[in-house]
Amino acid sequence: MNRVAIVTGAGKRVGRFLAEGLLADGWQVVAHVREPGDDVPAGAIRIAADLAGGKAAAEAILAACPAAPALLINNAARFAADSLDDFSPDELGAHMAVNVAAPALLTAAFAAAGGEGDRLVVNILDAKLAAPNPDFLSYTLSKAALAALTDLSARSLAGRGIRVNAIAPALMLLSEGQSAANFEATHRFNPLRRGVEPSDVLRALKFLVDSPTLTGETLTLDGGQRFWRLPRDVQFLEPNR
Repeated sequence: MNRVAIVTGAGKRVGRFLAEGLLADGWQVVAHVREPGDDVPAGAIRIAADLAGGKAAAEAILAACPAAPALLINNAARFAADSLDDFSPDELGAHMAVNVAAPALLTAAFAAAGGEGDRLVVNILDAKLAAPNPDFLSYTLSKAALAALTDLSARSLAGRGIRVNAIAPALMLLSEGQSAANFEATHRFNPLRRGVEPSDVLRALKFLVDSPTLTGETLTLDGGQRFWRLPRDVQFLEPNR
């Protein structure tokens, strides 16, 4: 029987790329999307759920699995701009519900589902955690909490043979509100002068899958950008024209 993987946010952007890569490698992929009409890669099992829905959403995603899953990728995320000057507890709560509480509930449900052999959870973080800046405050706080969840759940689940790791990529794809010119100017803004691509995340994922003794670790994919300790998010360092 093919191995079963869950990918949240699998309808677009890097989540879709990862789902397609897993399908190509022979995995059965349960592709989570938010809305029932959202598209998923051909061959994937679609499950629609609002991750802000708490435990019911996690249970619905696990119930869509044809067998006990061997891989969970917590990729879906809320990403909205805010700062300390316009900080809102409601916005922070919305980020925490999707970016932290949902991965925690899914990880717990994944662990409870059982299964044999190596089992792996991969949380998608953000490279900015290695060199923080104050932009996207609530988003950054939620990703920092997800990084803590990665460490704590790795410690909690190691005795059950379940590994938990993370991948933290830098800017890969055009962000909402970002111009193509700004993206072109900032995508390779790092010491290596190499832009991070979704294919880099897929390679990192495959490395984690193939490393059965690796747990509690984060792979940062940023071309060394963290060495520069930028004062602002990289897209704000160039005109957005």
